[in-house]
Amino acid sequence: MRIDRRAVTVTSLGLTQTLAWASSYYLPAMLAGSMAHELDLSVQTVFAAFSAALVLAALLGPLAGRCIDHYGGRPVLLASNLIFAAGLSCLAWSPNLPLFFAGWLLIGAGMGIGLYEAAFSTVVKLYGEQARNAITGITLFAGFASTVGWPLSAWLEVEFGWRTACLVWAALHLFAGMPLNASLPKAAEDRPEPEPAVSSRADTGMRPGSAPSRPEPPRHASLLLALVFAITWFISTAMAAHLPQLLQASGLTLAAAVAVSALVGPAQVAARLMEFGLLRKMHPLISAQLAALAHPAGAACLMIAGAPAAALFTVLHGAGNGILTIAKGTLPLVIFGPLGYGLRQGLLMVPARIAQASAPFLFGILIDRWGVASLWMSSLLGLIACLALLGLGRGMRAAQRPASS
Repeated sequence: MRIDRRAVTVTSLGLTQTLAWASSYYLPAMLAGSMAHELDLSVQTVFAAFSAALVLAALLGPLAGRCIDHYGGRPVLLASNLIFAAGLSCLAWSPNLPLFFAGWLLIGAGMGIGLYEAAFSTVVKLYGEQARNAITGITLFAGFASTVGWPLSAWLEVEFGWRTACLVWAALHLFAGMPLNASLPKAAEDRPEPEPAVSSRADTGMRPGSAPSRPEPPRHASLLLALVFAITWFISTAMAAHLPQLLQASGLTLAAAVAVSALVGPAQVAARLMEFGLLRKMHPLISAQLAALAHPAGAACLMIAGAPAAALFTVLHGAGNGILTIAKGTLPLVIFGPLGYGLRQGLLMVPARIAQASAPFLFGILIDRWGVASLWMSSLLGLIACLALLGLGRGMRAAQRPASS
């Protein structure tokens, strides 16, 4: 019965995360042009409002995590649905720039308390150390947010206009998102019974059969994780904003670039399925290290071979990003444990959200100046993230060594 209940919980969170991402993070890509035209703004102004929303989301993350630690995820996620609906409605009815910015700031508040960090904190509050599979399951659903969100937003905009599109997304939060989040168990209702730790030397550094204990996290573990998350969110957001333009610079036509860019979503989901299956028994640090190398490897292929390697680059980038998204939830759990997870997750993601807000603008400048060669910068950042993860792994092994002596 608990397995069935957990599956329902993961499905509900996966569906509400798909809705949350599709109606916020993926909204401007389809509607920014129409918004700018009707309100007599530049497209850059629309994306500036979106960046302001991301900065506000970063600031609210720690508060949301602390609330989930104390009260569970259900009330926080329900509040996010109301805030998302209010922000989308404000956009739909905005006659001028001040109300337009207000709408995006409300959406930013919804993002701060209603995206992955909140969902991950919710399942950690419910399932403690056993939340890794739940985190992976949520990302499997939400990996299709762009696949669902972009076509639906585009169709609504063409048929009814961007204002109606925003109202439809607001209605979905009220009549689909809220009931699904309301069905989540309270923090104390679905807590699993303690299980004997099934651990290996690679996972815990303990001898089989010894009493479970968590070694002290290595020094600077939080700083290293925050650096890794900031780099990977910067790369992910930069590619999400500029991938078609980057592929065109490599020699593809616009139609081919758009078609190849669509491989990112399936590659992310395929990698997450692999993490759920083949990589399930591997320490998440190892899978994260491999994933951090995927973007630099693909970028090297694209810079050397040009357009013929475009699909390979896109698939490698998408696969690495898919696994790193899971790592953002599992690594803090493995390293620090479930106690205080929500607040810690919120704090770790503050630099990542700020990097995310700056990525479209900064990487756009690099593409304008260097074209495909701008991938040297993103590749260097990816290698730095991998080195940080390797250093973190070494620190963890050093911290576990006394426990196994």
